[in-house]
Amino acid sequence: MCTGPIGKRPDSVLFVCTMNAVRSVMAAGILRHLCGPSVRVDSAGVNAGAYDPLVEGVMDEIGISIAGHRSKTLDDLSGDDYDLIVSLAPEAHHKALGFAHDKNLPVEYWPTMDATAVVGFDEDEQLARGYRQVRDQLFTRIKNRFGVKGSPSV
Repeated sequence: MCTGPIGKRPDSVLFVCTMNAVRSVMAAGILRHLCGPSVRVDSAGVNAGAYDPLVEGVMDEIGISIAGHRSKTLDDLSGDDYDLIVSLAPEAHHKALGFAHDKNLPVEYWPTMDATAVVGFDEDEQLARGYRQVRDQLFTRIKNRFGVKGSPSV
């Protein structure tokens, strides 16, 4: 559960990546799982991406369901407000800064590897070297940033 001081923890967080199919989906699922309804969590991409079953699989491994996720873009969220935007890819960071500028929102940049870029391996290796690594790095980063407890084997 979220244990950090509420005054220091944002009430709403938006995670942004390139396609809203892997990194931002994982990050949103992790924070939503760890904090429950105490933090409003959303995700978006610079572009809308396709469903990636490998993401659902690695999240299911740690007991976090992302079933029902539908990819959306920052443009789809133009009327929404957040306390914090976390960008996870260079292109997403640039777009997030533009999105946040008019609303005077803080944006944090967490450079995160693109799990889909791990190629030339069978699916097991792609999962281990790409998807699980990204998931576990995001899990650790989220725990540290938002003052939450739990492990990737929740």
